[in-house]
Amino acid sequence: MYRENQLKKLLNNGSKALGCWTSMDNPITTEILALAGFDFLLIDQEHGYGDAKGLSMQLQAMSATNCTSLLRVPSADEAYVKKVLDAGTECLMFPTVNTAAEARDIVEMCRYAPRGRRGMAPGMIRATNYGMDAPNYVQTAHENMFIICQIETPEGVANIPEMGKVEGVDMLFIGPNDLSCSLDKFAQYEDPEFVALIEKAESAIKETGKLLGTIPYGKFGWQAIFDRGFNLTTAGTEVALLREASLNIVQDHTANNRSEQAAE
Repeated sequence: MYRENQLKKLLNNGSKALGCWTSMDNPITTEILALAGFDFLLIDQEHGYGDAKGLSMQLQAMSATNCTSLLRVPSADEAYVKKVLDAGTECLMFPTVNTAAEARDIVEMCRYAPRGRRGMAPGMIRATNYGMDAPNYVQTAHENMFIICQIETPEGVANIPEMGKVEGVDMLFIGPNDLSCSLDKFAQYEDPEFVALIEKAESAIKETGKLLGTIPYGKFGWQAIFDRGFNLTTAGTEVALLREASLNIVQDHTANNRSEQAAE
């Protein structure tokens, strides 16, 4: 269903956006999370499951809600990007973008000519409501699309000022796990070298005027991320929510059984 990009509207109006990371390629799980009221669901196809057909079913599950779809593609693969755009995804995230040239290439593959080079088949794709809204979609898709480039390496951090000049890139998103790993200090979030690098990235992105995103990490939960000036973050993953809730229930049950046995 082609509709106004609510996440883009929310962020451009100065509000903060809170979402949930999803990786299980399950339309029922997707529908539950969307109905819960998250601003967006980040559908991860870089490390999670899924393909263009599975994505279509997840988008259908979200279509009756105000929750916006944000797909992380495995890479800047133009053929696959074309398929997921045709499926109707509203926002795209690209992992490990290191240069302004890469960012410009991403924007061009997401836009129809003359603004880019995206292939056109408006009469048959889900994004145009299967052709029923084709003229409107073709004219407005470039404005409605929201593009995120992930900063995950020291090279990417160094090139933030130039990437920030690329028209069509809406947000630069810091990946703390990959960034720490690039320093050979995975998850050492208090390490001075990592702290200095991520602070440099934050400052540089803010100076560009681009929107700023990341995930919670270390001692920084989602509210702390917002308090640091980020515009968008997540409240975790559906896998983590399911895992932690299940573990807590089982641990409480085990502790109660032990207490009852000790009392006998």
